[in-house]
Amino acid sequence: MMTLVPTAAAPLVGRTRELDELAALAGVHDEAEPGSVLLGGDAGIGKSRLLAALAERATGQGWEVVVGHCLDLAGSPVAYLPFTELAGRLAAARPDAVAELALRHPSVRRLVGAQAGSEAAPAVGEPADRGLFFEAVHATLSTLAADRPLLVVVEDLHWADQSTYDLMTFLLTRGFTAPVGLVGSYRSDDLHRRHPLRPLLAAWGRLPGVRRLELGPLPDDDVRALVGSLRGAPVAPAALQDVVERAEGNAFFAEELAAALGTSDTPRDLADLLLLRVDQLDPDARLVCRALAVGGHQTSEAVLAQVTGLGADRFEAAVRAAVDRNVLVAGRDGYGFRHSMLGEAVEADLLPGERARLHDAFAQALAGRTERGAAADLARHALAAGRLAEAFVASVRAGDEAAAVGGPDEAARHYARALDLVGAGRVDPGTVEPPVELVGLVERAVAATAAAGLARRAEALARTELDRLPPDASPTDRARLLLALIGAAEVYESTSNLVALALEAGALVPAEPPTPLRARTAAALAWALVWDHCDDEAVRWAEEGLAMAPELRPGETTAKLQTAVAKVTERRGDSAESERILGELAESAHASADPAEVRIRHQLGAVLLEQGRLVEALGSYRRAAEVGAALGQPFGPYGGEARAFAGLVSYQLGRWDDADALARRDVDQAPSLAAAALATVELLVRAGRGERDGWPVVFERARAEWNSEGMVAVQSAAAAIDLHGDAGELDEALAVHDLVVEALTSLWGTAAFQGRIRLTALLLGQLAPQVPALVPERRTALLERTDRLADEAAVATELGRNRAPGLEGQAWLERVRAERLRLRWLCGQPTDPVELSAAWRTSAELFAAYGHVFETARSQARLAGALRAAGEHAEAAEVAGVALTTARELRAQPLVDEVRPLAGSTSGPAEVLTPREAEVLTLVAEGASNRDVGQRLFISTKTASVHVSNILAKLGARSRTEAVALARRRGLLG
Repeated sequence: MMTLVPTAAAPLVGRTRELDELAALAGVHDEAEPGSVLLGGDAGIGKSRLLAALAERATGQGWEVVVGHCLDLAGSPVAYLPFTELAGRLAAARPDAVAELALRHPSVRRLVGAQAGSEAAPAVGEPADRGLFFEAVHATLSTLAADRPLLVVVEDLHWADQSTYDLMTFLLTRGFTAPVGLVGSYRSDDLHRRHPLRPLLAAWGRLPGVRRLELGPLPDDDVRALVGSLRGAPVAPAALQDVVERAEGNAFFAEELAAALGTSDTPRDLADLLLLRVDQLDPDARLVCRALAVGGHQTSEAVLAQVTGLGADRFEAAVRAAVDRNVLVAGRDGYGFRHSMLGEAVEADLLPGERARLHDAFAQALAGRTERGAAADLARHALAAGRLAEAFVASVRAGDEAAAVGGPDEAARHYARALDLVGAGRVDPGTVEPPVELVGLVERAVAATAAAGLARRAEALARTELDRLPPDASPTDRARLLLALIGAAEVYESTSNLVALALEAGALVPAEPPTPLRARTAAALAWALVWDHCDDEAVRWAEEGLAMAPELRPGETTAKLQTAVAKVTERRGDSAESERILGELAESAHASADPAEVRIRHQLGAVLLEQGRLVEALGSYRRAAEVGAALGQPFGPYGGEARAFAGLVSYQLGRWDDADALARRDVDQAPSLAAAALATVELLVRAGRGERDGWPVVFERARAEWNSEGMVAVQSAAAAIDLHGDAGELDEALAVHDLVVEALTSLWGTAAFQGRIRLTALLLGQLAPQVPALVPERRTALLERTDRLADEAAVATELGRNRAPGLEGQAWLERVRAERLRLRWLCGQPTDPVELSAAWRTSAELFAAYGHVFETARSQARLAGALRAAGEHAEAAEVAGVALTTARELRAQPLVDEVRPLAGSTSGPAEVLTPREAEVLTLVAEGASNRDVGQRLFISTKTASVHVSNILAKLGARSRTEAVALARRRGLLG
C-alpha cells in the first residue's frame, strides 16, 4: 500500500473534529460511502498535515493512498501535472496492474510514460481526444479501486493548469461507483477575484456527492500544544501567549514564531515570504498597505483615505487591488490585513522617516474624532510623532473610556502612559487642554491597575506618586493618595503597614463636617485594624463611618464598613450574625447591581467555609467570581481570588474535574498572582491523581508568589510534598516543607501559623511508610525531626495568627497525632493498636464532618491499616472498601495503590502470607537473622532464607526492613 507522504515527525495537534469530518466525507469511515471533498484554507493553516493524517487513517483501514501536487511554475504550467505524479506513483507501486490498464486504455500511457509498457510514451500534453482520455483516467482509477479502496489526493489546486481543472471537473461530475475517494486542496488566500479556480469551486460545490470543507484557524489551546511539542522545554506563559496572539491560529506561523522565541521581530524568512504578496501590488496599493501597517489591526476607511492622501478614485482602486489579492480584508467600516503578521512584516519594512510621517498623518486625521477607540489610536500615533501634549490628553481620555466599559487592563495601560509623560517631565497636566487633575488621574490609574489583577503594581504606582507629591500639596491630596495606596495593598498580603498609613490619612481628613473622603478613610482604618486584630478599634471606626449619611458613603465604602463589622462579629464567635449581615448586604448589592457584591460574596464564602458548609461556600465564591468577570475584572480584587477559592472548595468536595477546569481556564491570560493561585488548584488535583508530567513547571508558577500570598504558599507546598513523597523523594519533600515555612515566617512575621499543621501532617504521612526502610542512623534522625515537627504544629495551634482552628484545622491537627502514632508503629516502636485506631477514626470523622472527600478517604485507608493491626479484619476491609471506592471515583491513583491491599478481605494475614511465612515475618520484625529464624522454628537456615525471599517478593519489598514496614502498613503485623 502507498501512503500519501512520509509520516510527520510531530503528531497532529488538534483538528480531531476536522479530521473526522474529512474522513467521513471522503468515505474513510465506517460504513461511509466514498465521496469527493474540496479542502480550502489559508497558506500554513494545516491542510497538508490534515491530509497526511487522513492518509495515515486510510492506510490503517486498508486503503491505497496516492497523491499528486500542483506546482507554482511562474506562468508556465505543465498539463495534468498532479495526475502525472500520482500515475507515476501508482505505476511504481503496482507496475503490472498499471501496465495492463495502459494496454486496455492506451491514452493513460500519456500519464505513466514508459513504465506502463515497452514503447516510449509521448510527452504529456493535450490528447487528441480529451473525452477518451478523461474516460480512461476515470476507468483506471475505478479498476484500481476494485481490489481495495483508493484515496486520491490532489494538493494545491490554486496552482493547477486549465487541463487539470477540466479533468477534475469531469471526475467530480461523473463520480465513482467504485470505492474511490477524491480530495482536492487549495489556498483560500490565493484566490483573488479573477482566479480561474473561484468559479469552478462554486460549480463543483453544487455537484452531487461533492462537499466543500474550509479549514479555519487552529484554536488557541491547540496552538499552545503545538508550540509545546515543538519546543520540548516549557515556554514562559507570556511568551507562549505572544505566539498564540500573533499566529492567529496559523500552524505554520506558530512553528516559525516558536523557532524564533526570545525575539519580538517577525522571523526574517517569514517576513520575506509575507512581503512577496505586497510586492506584487501597484504603488498606490502598496502605500495603502504601509499606512494600514502603521494604523493598526483595523483602520477606518475615512482615516486611512486621509492619511494616504490619495484621491477618492485612486484610493478605492488601490484598496480594491489589495482586497482582491487577499492582502487586505474589508470590515464593517474599515480595513485590516488578512493576517496580522502580514501587517507586522510591512511595518518592520518601513524606513524610520516614513514611519514617523505616517504616525503624524494619523495623529492629524484622528484629532477631534470622538468615536470609540479614536482616543487610544490618537494617543499611540501622537506619541510616536512627538506630539506629547496630544498624546497625554488622548491617553487620559482613552483610559477613561476603557474603564467605563469594563476594560481595566486597557485603562491601566493608557493611564500609565499618561503618568509616564508627567513623571518624565515632558508634560504638565495643568497646562494641557483641557487641564487634567493629577491626583484624580493617579486614583483612577491605581484603581484600574488593581482591577486588572495587578495589585502589587498598583501599590507601587500609588507609592511612587505619593513620593512625588510636592511638600506644599494639600492634606486632602495626600490623604487621597494614601487611600489609593491602601486600597491596592489590602487586596494581597502586602508588607506595607496599612494601619499606619490609614491613621495618617485619618489625621489629614477632619471628622467635621462629614465628607465622602472621611467615610472612605474610616472604612480604610476599619479594615486595616481588622487585619491587625484590633477588633474594638476597628468597630469604632466602622461605626463612625456608618453613622454618616448614606449619600456620603455609597457602594464600596458602605460595603467595606459593614464587612469589617461582619468580620469582627465572626471572630467573636457569632458566625450566624456575621452570615446574616453579609447575606443581606449581598442581596442588596445584587438588586442594585453594585460592584461591591464581589467583595461581599467573597467574604460570605469565607464565613461559610470556616463552618464547613462547603457547598454553600462554593456557591458564594462562584457568584463572586461571576460578578467580577461580568464587570470585566476576572482577575481583579476579590473576584480573581474567589475563582481560586471556588477551585479549592471544589477540590475539597471531590469535584476534581470541576476544580481542574477552573484552574486551567484562561490561565495564560492571568496576571502572576492570579495565575499562581490557580496553579495551586491544578497542583492539588495533580498530586491527588499522581499526575507527575510537567508538574514542576506549574509548581514554579505558584512558588513565584510565595512571598505575596500565604494561601498560595501553603496549598502549593502541600501538593508538592505529596508529589515528592509519593515518588519516594523524601529529601525533596522535606526541602519543600522547610522552604515554605521559611517563606511564610518572613511574610507573616511568625513561625506559629496554622498552615503548619497541615504541612506537618502531610509530611509525616509521606515519611511514615518510608522511614522504617532507611538505615538506622537516618531513621533515628528523621524520627527526632518528626517529633519536633509535631511539637511545632501544636504550638502553631495554640498561637496561630490569633485565631482558634476551625473544623478543617481540627481535622488536620488530629491527622498530625494519628500520623505520629502510625510512624512509631511502622518503625516497630511500642504502640497501642486501639489508640492508633481511635486516632485515625477521629481523623476520618473530622474530615468527613468538614466535607473534605479525599482526606476523609485517606484517613479511612490508614484507619483500615490500624484496624487490621488491632485484629479487626472485617471492619478494616469494610472501611478500606469505602476508601477504595472514593479513590477510584476521584481517579486518585496513589490512594488506590495504598488502600487496594487492605480492601475486600476479612481473613487476616493468611490472605497474603502462608502461616509459616507469617511466623517468619514476625521473627524478622523482631530483628532475627535467617539463622535465628531457623533455630527458633526448627528449620534449616536455607529454608528460612527461602521463606524470607518469598515474603519480600509477595510484599514487593527490597529489603527485610522495608518488608516489615510494608507488613505493618497492611496490617500483617500487630
